[in-house]
Amino acid sequence: MVVAHTPDDTLSSAALAAAVTAIVVLAVLTLYLVGFDQGAVSRTGMFMHELMHDGRHLLGLPCH
Repeated sequence: MVVAHTPDDTLSSAALAAAVTAIVVLAVLTLYLVGFDQGAVSRTGMFMHELMHDGRHLLGLPCH
C-alpha cells in the first residue's frame, strides 16, 4: 500500500501574506518595546526599561 500526500490549498496566498505581515509587525513592535522603548510608547515610565534591562545588555542593545 502506498500513501500519497496531496497538498491542501486551504490557505490562500493572500491569507498567507496577511499572516506573515502580522507576524512581522508584531515581531518589530516587540523588538522596539523590549529594546528601545523608554516610556514613550508603553506609557509605563521606566518600568518596561527596568524590566528588560538585563536582557538589553545580553542582546547588546544600547540602554544608557
